[in-house]
Amino acid sequence: MSHTTKKTPAMARPMRPESLMMSHGYDPQRSEGAIKCPIFQTSTFVFESAEAGKAFFELAYGLREPGPGESPGLIYSRINNPDLEILEDRLKLWDQAEACAVFASGMAAIAATLLAYARPGDVIVHSEPLYGGSEHLIENILPRFGIGSIPFPAGRPTSEVRGAIEAVLKGRRVAAVLIETPANPTNGLVNIGEMAGVAHGWGAHGDRPVVIVDNTFLGPVWQHPLEHGADIVLYSATKFIGGHSDLIAGAALGSTEAMRPIRELRTFLGTMPGPWTSWLLMRSLETLKMRMTASSKNAAYVAKFLADHPKIERVYYLGHMNERDPMIGAYRAQCLSPGSVISFEVQGGQPAAFRFLNALELVQLAVSLGGTESLAEHPSSMTHADVPVADQARMGIEPGMVRLSVGIEHYEDILADLGRALEAV
Repeated sequence: MSHTTKKTPAMARPMRPESLMMSHGYDPQRSEGAIKCPIFQTSTFVFESAEAGKAFFELAYGLREPGPGESPGLIYSRINNPDLEILEDRLKLWDQAEACAVFASGMAAIAATLLAYARPGDVIVHSEPLYGGSEHLIENILPRFGIGSIPFPAGRPTSEVRGAIEAVLKGRRVAAVLIETPANPTNGLVNIGEMAGVAHGWGAHGDRPVVIVDNTFLGPVWQHPLEHGADIVLYSATKFIGGHSDLIAGAALGSTEAMRPIRELRTFLGTMPGPWTSWLLMRSLETLKMRMTASSKNAAYVAKFLADHPKIERVYYLGHMNERDPMIGAYRAQCLSPGSVISFEVQGGQPAAFRFLNALELVQLAVSLGGTESLAEHPSSMTHADVPVADQARMGIEPGMVRLSVGIEHYEDILADLGRALEAV
């Protein structure tokens, strides 16, 4: 770790992540007593000696294992930077991960993770629907490198999808299983533990597929995929982790071994964030649980309002799952909250959905999610516009669907705005 690292104070019991977000990994006395980590706006770092520089590069390039108590020193901000290191130390706490790599965007994290493990001739098994960018990467970019894909539907029991996947594998090597749960935008769930168990049977010992979970919708507060058998958890840190709609970032976390090829690829692709973005993310981590709790509480009011409204055909909200839902067991096992992203179908299809969206005043018409403000968008023509219409229908992305990310405004004001907008439908 960098020169800014300090040990967490000894307590009678381990402190919780929301408490550690304030100071973990940072020693004020090494930065002129500044209570907050400064922004280390520098491209390069001065070595104390030539021997130190040599040792730093040996560790950074994996030329040897570190000695007792030895850790990589600061070299160059493409390799490491104090703001980035402290951010990664803190982000690890939520998922109890051994290693973390933060990226310049969520797509950079997804792309680097898949490219670190997939080779020409391999296939990636993935749930659907996925975020539109992930879908485009897998269906249009990776095939150029000889990497295929096999989709399976979110929201269905593992026992149903396993046979369909294996029927088309035809002996090909599965490099990775990419799970997005809850799915964007339908909130469909995938049982992480069961799919991890299936994936582990698809390769010989030491060559099994890596199980990757995009945990953006529930964030590091409401779901912890590594506890359920995932090897790597991914985030668009732009969303809840950043939480203020003022930065772009991504993250990948997992064991030291699982993260090694990802961190190596990031170094040579140069897709890490700068110190300003890292500093802003540290600021945001301090209020992460508070913001996610507030938006989740608001979402419960919004979901009930929408479910009771005569112009809404269907609401996709995890908090409304019942005993008849085939994924209720997965929800109870792996989700700590329904979260704050709701999708719903407006009666009248796309024209009605557009009238609703154009009539909103408090809720902003914009893509993205997980910010302090409430945002609404039309998945079929916006975030998932690249998905063919026939595929959208198969995935449950209907023409009248609206995706709503509930923010931290007063819930009564959100409900009033939704009500006024629905009058225009």
